[in-house]
Amino acid sequence: MPAIAISGPFGAVKEQASGLYAQTLAERGFLTIAFDPSYTGESSGQPRYVASPDINTEDFSAAVDYLSTRDDVDAECIGILGICGWGGMALNAAAIDTRIKATVTATMYDMSRVNANGYFDSMNADARHELRRQLNAQRTEDYRNGTFALGGGVVDPLPADAPQFVKDYHAYYKTPRGYHKRSLNSNHGWNKTSPLSFINMPILSYSD
Repeated sequence: MPAIAISGPFGAVKEQASGLYAQTLAERGFLTIAFDPSYTGESSGQPRYVASPDINTEDFSAAVDYLSTRDDVDAECIGILGICGWGGMALNAAAIDTRIKATVTATMYDMSRVNANGYFDSMNADARHELRRQLNAQRTEDYRNGTFALGGGVVDPLPADAPQFVKDYHAYYKTPRGYHKRSLNSNHGWNKTSPLSFINMPILSYSD
């Protein structure tokens, strides 16, 4: 039977949106798997709470490894679905992995562009250099402390003047509607230095 591997949104766990997509698609006749990206949720790996364009692209191919060896899956009918920041990772995986026959994104973000240029491409070269300086100073501090500082979860409490997309995040991740104890978005966020791996890695360069 046809199969689909699903992940995202960025900072979410499989018990949130990707699990719902998987359930709905399974009801329509697909064999589906929703997975937690490496270093998050119930997936293993150290250090915890790290995002990486190459590793998280590989996560999709690892899911295809699993699906393509199942007796109940048609290996020529495997697709992937990436939600939010994992949409960009899904497109990158599809450009690399010829076993992937169909790719869908939902509310896609290109995390390499967001990290390099800011939301709405708001950062110039000087701002990007300052971001690099701050993140590398954080690396030194993390090494000195022997721990990794976390940040970047959904803003709480929500400022009155927050953009609508931030309000939408809060209405899902910080309320009973979508909260999950393992979700980075619902809680403490990512390893603060994670953006470094994305800034110089335009993952959609070869997506066509």
